Amino acid sequence: MKYAYEDLSDDQFEHLVVLICQRLLGMGVQPFAKGVDGGRDAKFIGVAELIPSKSAPWSGTVIAQAKHTIGYNRSWSETDFHNPKSDDTVIGLEIPRIKKLRTARQLDHYMLFANRRLTGNTESAIRAHIASQCGLPEQSIMLCGLESLELWLKVFPDVAVIARLDPLDSPLVVSPDELAEVVEALALHMDGAAAAMDMPPSPRTSYETKNSLNKMSPEYAKSLRRLYLKDTAQVKAFLAAPENAELLRMYESTVEEFQLKIIAKRKDYQSFDEVMNYLMDLLFARDPILRRNKKLTRVMLFYMYWNCDIGESDYAEAD
Repeated sequence: MKYAYEDLSDDQFEHLVVLICQRLLGMGVQPFAKGVDGGRDAKFIGVAELIPSKSAPWSGTVIAQAKHTIGYNRSWSETDFHNPKSDDTVIGLEIPRIKKLRTARQLDHYMLFANRRLTGNTESAIRAHIASQCGLPEQSIMLCGLESLELWLKVFPDVAVIARLDPLDSPLVVSPDELAEVVEALALHMDGAAAAMDMPPSPRTSYETKNSLNKMSPEYAKSLRRLYLKDTAQVKAFLAAPENAELLRMYESTVEEFQLKIIAKRKDYQSFDEVMNYLMDLLFARDPILRRNKKLTRVMLFYMYWNCDIGESDYAEAD
C-alpha cells in the first residue's frame, strides 16, 4: 500500500521515521528533539539490530534526520534538495550540522529520510558528497527515500497502524489539480485580453465585515485589496462565459474543497492572514503550473475570499 506522505504534517512524518528507526536500530532510539539551530534529530547509541545487516551492524552513535515535503512527486535530485555547487539546499544546509556533530564525536553513522523519489545514481552521488564533506565513511551513511519507506512499511506493517498515517489531526491540505487547470486557462485569457472596464464584483458580505469575522488583519486585507482587486472583474467575466462552463465547474469544486477543509482544519487562534499564506505556499509547493503563475494564483485566492466562496460570511444567516 502506498501512503500520501505529503499529506502528513512535519511532526507526523518525524513520528513515522522514529518508529521505523526503532525497528531498524533498536527501541533505544530517542525521538526527535529540536536543537538551538532549528534542526531536529533522532539519536541511537549502541549496536544496531538490522542496519546495515544483522551480521555486520553499525555500532556507536547514529543520528537520523527527517526531511518532509508537502509537494507531490518530488525527487532527491531536484536542485532545491541537492546541488553540489550550492550550500543553500536541504543537503547543503545539513552538511555543517553533520560536521559539527562529527567533530564533537557525537556522530558515527548518519541516516537521512525524505518523502522523495531516490534513484540509484542520485543516492550514490549524495552519499559520496556527504562523505567527502563531513569526513564520514560512505558505508556509515544511509539515505532513505520513498522506495525505502514503502519497503519498510511492508516489512513492519504495525508501524503504519501506530503512526496513524490517515489521522484526523492532519494539516490543512488541499488538492491543486483543478485550480491549476483554471489558472492555466485564465492566464491565456488575461494575457490576450485588455483589462476589464467594469467595476469589480461586489462582495456578498462587506469586505470589512468579512475581515472581522475571519480575523484578517487590516494591514493584510488592505494589501490584498490593493494588489488584486483590479483583476477580479476579469476573473468573474471569465468564469461566467458560456464556453468556460467546465472551468467554472472546476472552480466551484475547488472552492467547495477549500472551504470544507478550512472549516475542519483551521485552528481557532489562527488569523485568516495565516490561512491565506499557508494555502499559497501549499499550492506553489504542490503544482508547477501554479508556481509558474504565482500572481494569478494569488488573484484567484483573493477572488475566492472577496466573492465569499471561502472563509466565514454573514450572508448565510439571511438565507
